[in-house]
Amino acid sequence: MLMGNHSAGKSSFINWYIEEHIQRTGVAIETQGFAFITSGRKRESLTGDATLHLYPHFKPLQSFQGVSEYLCTEISTSRQKKFSLVTFVDTPGLVDGDMKYPFDVNRALLWLGELCDLVLVFFDPMGQALCKRTLDIVEKINESHGDKLHFYLSKADEAGGESDRTGSPDADCPGVVQAAGAEQMCGFDMPTIYIPNPNKPSRCVNQIEDVCKTIEKTITQTVQTTLNALGRDCQKLSEGIESKLREDDDTVWRNRRARLRGCLFGLTGFLLPLFLFASILFGVLPRQLWLSLLGLSGVETLELYLSPLHTLWSMVPEDYVLYTFLGLLLLTLLFLLLAQRCFRTQETLSKKQRRYLLDRRAYVTEVVEHKRKRLYEDYLKQSVGEHDMS
Repeated sequence: MLMGNHSAGKSSFINWYIEEHIQRTGVAIETQGFAFITSGRKRESLTGDATLHLYPHFKPLQSFQGVSEYLCTEISTSRQKKFSLVTFVDTPGLVDGDMKYPFDVNRALLWLGELCDLVLVFFDPMGQALCKRTLDIVEKINESHGDKLHFYLSKADEAGGESDRTGSPDADCPGVVQAAGAEQMCGFDMPTIYIPNPNKPSRCVNQIEDVCKTIEKTITQTVQTTLNALGRDCQKLSEGIESKLREDDDTVWRNRRARLRGCLFGLTGFLLPLFLFASILFGVLPRQLWLSLLGLSGVETLELYLSPLHTLWSMVPEDYVLYTFLGLLLLTLLFLLLAQRCFRTQETLSKKQRRYLLDRRAYVTEVVEHKRKRLYEDYLKQSVGEHDMS
């Protein structure tokens, strides 16, 4: 993002960098909104809505009343310098006094300052170096993103020599004196830059190539940061999916054990009254009736299983038989309630959901991570030799 007071040379720098006259320049406030200058396959200009569609991460700008009407995108086919890896944000020229903007320009600049990787602040040496609005925004950005800020005294060829810049009494441009004071006051370095013009030689040192080096360095750092963040995100996603699947496996196992306990409690709850009533009926009904119903072998088998119950019942005093019977009924009800509770299992992933997670994990590990490694290798090959790569 390029910011600064009006006619500070922001648009001129962009035109020089991409070697194409894509932004209007002049003494007047030519840039009244935010212009995104990016690389593309053909030259085209996009309006605000198209800009927000092209850059979805800029959509929060819509919340700033009036900003969306002052957004545009200029697509250039230039391949000069590192332009194919850069998107410039040309911002409105800042002035003090009664100047009214159609939107909250301070708030929009602060929001963009947090989003952009690099903020270039241009100070005009022609009397506006200490534009209060510019300094206020710079101060707020510096509080949280001071490493992004870089300051330059633009149009330095119009400010005379180095003695003028340091604020000698014979300086022709009051803004140069202000800029020198701004350096001392804010404690930042302010290199001198201007657009080279072979027909207009200047005795002022031109450090505009340092701006290109700063942009290239930021690109390098951003590439490394992005690829490293992608690697961490891939690992985090894989670990998250693995953890989710392990939790689901544990839940499935707990549900199975709960169902098994529920079956045991339910079976006990059904068999206990069954044997209870069977023992009572076997003692009340005549033996001949049982023989006619079950036969001799069936009666003997029934006696074998019910004999322990008869033994237990014989040990119960007659006065406590009713209480014992009620107690057994309550115990039966308790077993049935426990069985019902055990069957309340936790929700697990469906087969479709598990398959989706497995597919996502495979995609992250086999496609995204593989592509990240390949991109990192391609990036390193541009910086180191083949023998260092091996």
